[in-house]
Amino acid sequence: MQTILVINAGSSSLKCTLFRTGQLQEKSIYRFKFSNLLLKPHLSIVDENGLDRVTKQPDFASVPKTERHHAALDLVLSWLNTHASQYKLTAFGHRIVHGGRQFNAPQILSKSDIAHLKELIPLAPLHQPYNLLLIDCCKKLAPNLPQIACFDTMFHHTQMDLERHYALPRQYTEAGIQRYGFHGLSYEYITHQLGQITPEACHIKTVICHLGAGSSMCAISQGKSIASSMGFTAVDGLPMGTRCGNIDPGVILYLQRHYNLDCDALEHLIYSESGWLGVSGESSDMLSLKRSQSTSAQEAIDMYAYRIALELGRLAAALGGLEQLVFTGGVGENDADLRQNIIERSRWLGIHLDEDANVLNASVISNKHSAIPVRVIATNEEAMIAHHVTEIIGD
Repeated sequence: MQTILVINAGSSSLKCTLFRTGQLQEKSIYRFKFSNLLLKPHLSIVDENGLDRVTKQPDFASVPKTERHHAALDLVLSWLNTHASQYKLTAFGHRIVHGGRQFNAPQILSKSDIAHLKELIPLAPLHQPYNLLLIDCCKKLAPNLPQIACFDTMFHHTQMDLERHYALPRQYTEAGIQRYGFHGLSYEYITHQLGQITPEACHIKTVICHLGAGSSMCAISQGKSIASSMGFTAVDGLPMGTRCGNIDPGVILYLQRHYNLDCDALEHLIYSESGWLGVSGESSDMLSLKRSQSTSAQEAIDMYAYRIALELGRLAAALGGLEQLVFTGGVGENDADLRQNIIERSRWLGIHLDEDANVLNASVISNKHSAIPVRVIATNEEAMIAHHVTEIIGD
């Protein structure tokens, strides 16, 4: 049976999912997840029935941190060769966070493409280096297999210039300094799932909230991206686990001048020390914040909900109305309290919650009095990547 291995890398994590070719599906054959790669790595392998096949701590103590993603991928391929030899691996699919202006569709990457994507590393420092590192690892481990890159920015290429352009001198805009938007593979997948509910559901004016340690929101009409909360980089928009979200650029200048922070220190501050972690002073994990009794932890939660509600108003304006709201992502799919907090702040839009359905994380959590449906849909970026790879290489 022919299969595709989809690879999604973070700075200290690696997710690999084995898919059958030829169909967009939520259930995969095997899902591999490495966490905490740079400290004490943990591996879990789950099969298509949701059963744990492996859960262990691989011994990477002797492996340099710079080579641990490579070692993790090597372990995945070795496990498949031993335990799943009936499946023939035909291609790799990669998630690339930033595609810039050049990459607006999935494609097989050339050496010059890789070089161009490396130039975008400063715009997505938490992900882009590791996305590209895994492409290089795959070439070394399986040099004869095609590798198809899918970009988180490509879904947003349909946005008009008024949404994408900053009020900067045109020379900078023409050089590529503009809003790009991210989490596009998630939004594309949710849009596809809406079309499975009813033909109309993927065409009406919809805002999707992709909520988790990395968070963004997107306005979609006729199945196309109209506007999004993230901009030039993935640090913009909502406050996230460790990212600050929207910030007055004057604050950055002030920090630079009065606290003597250089570019590296500022980058670390806004990407790794801010957001829920910075406000709470405790944690970048939403469950930990909810368990905390501190007022700072509660402020981090309320600020998050408040900014989401504000962004919902902006995106509704971009759409010229709102006909549907969707929650997705790890927090969006599972945190009933946060969804209630957001919807209570958005009642001016005529949104009303079914509290029982919300607690159950039901597929529809609005009640019969709500002006629009509010849905909860699990995202699956890896399945979207597998679908694109199949389209390129054929069944």
